[in-house]
This record gives sequence, structure tokens and C-alpha cells, in this order.
Amino acid sequence: MTDRKTHLDPRATTILVACCAFWGLQQILIKTTVAEVPPMWQASIRMAGAVVLLMLWCRARGVKLFEGDGTLWSGLLVGALFAGEFVCIYIGLQHTTASRLTVFVYTAPFTVALLLPRFVPTERLRGIQWVGLVIAFIGVVVAFAESFGHASRSQLQGDVLALLAGLLWGLTTLAIRTTRLATASAEKTLFYQIGVTAAVTPLLSLAFNEAWRISYSGYAWFSIALQTVVGAFATYLAWMWLVRHYPATRISSFTFLTPLFALVFGVVLLKEQLTLQLVLALIGVGVGILLVNRKAAP
Repeated sequence: MTDRKTHLDPRATTILVACCAFWGLQQILIKTTVAEVPPMWQASIRMAGAVVLLMLWCRARGVKLFEGDGTLWSGLLVGALFAGEFVCIYIGLQHTTASRLTVFVYTAPFTVALLLPRFVPTERLRGIQWVGLVIAFIGVVVAFAESFGHASRSQLQGDVLALLAGLLWGLTTLAIRTTRLATASAEKTLFYQIGVTAAVTPLLSLAFNEAWRISYSGYAWFSIALQTVVGAFATYLAWMWLVRHYPATRISSFTFLTPLFALVFGVVLLKEQLTLQLVLALIGVGVGILLVNRKAAP
């Protein structure tokens, strides 16, 4: 049986903050590299590299990835959801800003909070926690309102793709917690996701007529290396471990921190405009995180 905790302890909180910080930066890395490395080809390189790293990690630690444990079909489902999320993110970044896309992607906690308690009653949120989610949701709505009237058709398409990516992420977490993967190792759960994505993205790259080459600038390879080693391998493996040992509704809501980091990186590194709508959205996100993770009175 999995030793599942009921609250986020300091170790989990530290890991989450570190993951969220990198995920905020990761959107910047993807966006600044996509002009040189086509999006699906970029994702293909990244995921293939992550699969190799994960297999080396598992071999060193004696973790079995290919033993029959009844997780194949649920693993393929989770892999398909994960791949769909990343396709939406990579394409969406070609239409909207990195900070906006990240805010919309992190609507995923709403999907988890609404659906997961129907299958796992212990994941049910209390009233004050729902208030926190609603406040955070209002913040997202405020940010999304910026798209109407002043945004181009292309930016609206990017926003919709980001929202779809958030939905797919939420469904991925739901599938992990409600299928045989709930008791599988973090490594095997991640293997299904990056393995399917590594198989799908090259096909999409060919369908989009992207040019395949490996002659890129030093910055492009540095960006891809960070996305591969820290992003697709280290932080995603840490996230799988968290989902296996902590309440998914709580850790999912905690990821609302990522738009904070993305906004800071977007403004500082990409010189994106700091709008009032995004500031209000992020205030709502911060208040929501505090309320969702507030412990019940004894």
C-alpha cells in the first residue's frame, strides 16, 4: 500500500516550489527557442532525451519498467493525455505570450478538484478550500478577459489551446489516481507519459512539415538540455512521486504558483507587458493557494 499523507509537509512544499519555479521558466525557454527549433521537433528531442535519462535512472536504481503489472492500458491512456497537453502547449506558445499561456494551463486544479473526489472521497475539499479555488478561478477569468476585444484571433486561439492543455493535465492526474497507476512506481508512471509523447511528437512534426536538423545555436541546445534534464526528467519525476504520496487536490492547487514565476520571467526576460489583469489574476492565485492548503481546525 502507498503511504499517502493527508497534508503537504515542508519537504513536499519545497519540491513543489522548485518545480513550479522551473515550470514557469520552462515556458520562456520553449518560446525563446521555438523560433529556431520547430515546436514539435523541439518536443521530440526533449522527450526522447528524457526517456533515455529515465531508463538509465531506473537501471541504476533497479526499478523495473517492463514487468507485467496490469498498468498497460491505463498507462497508455495517461500517456495520450500527457502528449495532448504538450502538443497544445507547444502550438499555443506560437499564438500567445508565455505568461498568459501558463496562467491558463494552470486551470488544471479545477478539473482535479471537481472530478477526483467522485472516485476518491478522501480528496474532497472543504468549504474554505473551495472558496480558495473560486478566488483563484476568478483571477484566471480576469486574465482571460484581456483576450476579448483587444486580442488578435491568433492570441485567442493560443488561449483556448492553453485552457485545453490545462484540462488534459487535470484529466491526467485523475487517471493516475483512479487506475492501477495509483500503486505503480513514479518512474513507471512517468515512463508511460514521456514514452507515448516521444512516439507521437515526431509524427506530428512530420505532419506539420517541420525541418529536422541538429545544427542550432548554443542557446537553443542549452534551452533544450534544461527542458530535458530538469523539466521532462527531474521535475516530472518529482511530480509523479508527489501525486503518489500526497493528496492530488492539494498539490494540484499548489501549482497555481507557476504563473507567478512565469509572469516574472516573462516580464524580465521577454520584456512582456505587465498588465493590470495579470497582476489581479496572480493576486487571486496567491490567495487561493493559501486557502486551499489551510489546515482544518482541530
